[in-house]
Amino acid sequence: MGSGKEDCRTIPAIDLKKFPEAEEYRKLREASETWGCFRLVNHMIPPALMSEMKSVARSLLDLPMEIKKQNKDGITGSGYLAPSIVNPFYESLGFYDLGSRQALDSFCSQLNASSYQREVIEKYAQTVCEQIVDIGQKLAESLGLADNDYLKGWPCQFRINKYTFTPELVGSTGLRSHTDPGFLTILQDDEIVGGFKVMDKSGTFVAVDPCPGTLLVNLGDVTRRI
Repeated sequence: MGSGKEDCRTIPAIDLKKFPEAEEYRKLREASETWGCFRLVNHMIPPALMSEMKSVARSLLDLPMEIKKQNKDGITGSGYLAPSIVNPFYESLGFYDLGSRQALDSFCSQLNASSYQREVIEKYAQTVCEQIVDIGQKLAESLGLADNDYLKGWPCQFRINKYTFTPELVGSTGLRSHTDPGFLTILQDDEIVGGFKVMDKSGTFVAVDPCPGTLLVNLGDVTRRI
């Protein structure tokens, strides 16, 4: 189970072990309304699998450019995203639906993934999908919505990111300010290097420090609309 020390939480932390306590549902709703994000503690993704997925992500993003360009998904904003004028230090790989075996197989084939890499991605995909449904249901319940089975059929985009900085460019913007377009994002952040920031209600950007063993959940535009 994931866990984290209290001193590394600059945003609210939601402990899945404490559900179905009414207080934890209250904290979840308050964090969502006040911050739009929170740390997920004692989640269902094993630490070893998190570490393996990070290693696989690094190895895939270090592939030659001609192989990375083969990652095409047919969906706008999916597939390989190369560094650009707007985001010169950022690149990523991905596909549109983590719950689709066909999409996952296509992603692995495009990048010539090894049997080990494919196995790790498959295990990670299954566990993350289960975690997304679980936290989505708890969020719905915190808002008094009892019928939340609709979450199970939603697509889940998978994306692995890389930021390339030289020493003199540390402190530059890795990715321009944005909101996530979907319902919610589950982020496994770097356990050593920080840099992620969120905007609080006053409009001030607040640094969110790495917190080993936890996941960062960010609510997107769909949630705000609901």
